[in-house]
Amino acid sequence: MGNPIIHVEVVGKNAKGLQQFFGDLFGWELDTNYPNDYAIAEKAGGGGADFGAGPSPDGGAGQVTFYVRVPDIDATLARATAMGGTVVMPKFPAGNATLALFTDPEGHVIGLTEGAM
Repeated sequence: MGNPIIHVEVVGKNAKGLQQFFGDLFGWELDTNYPNDYAIAEKAGGGGADFGAGPSPDGGAGQVTFYVRVPDIDATLARATAMGGTVVMPKFPAGNATLALFTDPEGHVIGLTEGAM
């Protein structure tokens, strides 16, 4: 079995609106006690992945990003770049997890984590 998707997030110009939309649409209860207007529905809908919604970091239209748990972020980033991807954000600590972001060859952003997110 491969590495699991553990978190999916939607970011955009109206964080509160996105949180309201997805919460109401799918019946998810989002915890808004996170910095920077971010919110998370843990194990959204009883599934295996968490869902997060917040503001776009650059104020732009936003995107959908999924995060994959891997045993070694550095090795995964090296393999991704060798396959045509680009590192967007090298690994960094985020609460109880370590995260990184890269793009695939077409520019889609994918997140990586080594810890429990």
